[in-house]
Amino acid sequence: MQPLIDNARMFGQRPEEFAELAQGQSPQVLFITCSDSRVVPALITGARPGELFELRTAGNIVPPYACEHPTSEAATIEYAVEVLGVRDLVVCGHSHCGAVGALVRGDDLDAVPAVRDWLASATPRPQGAAEDPAVAEGVQGHVLAQLLRLRSYPCVEAKLAEGRLTLHAWYYEVHTGAVLAHHPQTDAFTAL
Repeated sequence: MQPLIDNARMFGQRPEEFAELAQGQSPQVLFITCSDSRVVPALITGARPGELFELRTAGNIVPPYACEHPTSEAATIEYAVEVLGVRDLVVCGHSHCGAVGALVRGDDLDAVPAVRDWLASATPRPQGAAEDPAVAEGVQGHVLAQLLRLRSYPCVEAKLAEGRLTLHAWYYEVHTGAVLAHHPQTDAFTAL
């Protein structure tokens, strides 16, 4: 913890670098990814403060849209699309994902009921080789399922119909640093 505290102390000693951020934000991209500590959107993309609007969830799960009982994820997506006017929305899964791996393997998660119930909202259950530690196939299929779910959000559906929003599916390899993007024409993930 101490190195983090030391950096935080130093970070606040450069106010001139951050003064204009007080004027507001206008990110062009909503980046949805896993909460995994090895996945750092600004590091992966080279984004500076104010350039990415981030949504981090266990397993980069996009829950079903519901007005009656809204989730924080749905509120974040709606805010990014309607208020901030993001033009691009990226769902980025990653290799060695514990959440997707648990789903692919069918792990018993009864000891962590909140995790179990959250992951249950990831339906359909990702498919893939249970023996693959990177769970590449499972994660890539899971990312595409989350994009499909995003299309059911009214704000996303409307902006897509207007041509004012583009969806992207990415797969980040934590063991190499490579980023692959899904290409609908070939239905394959290839290097950016």
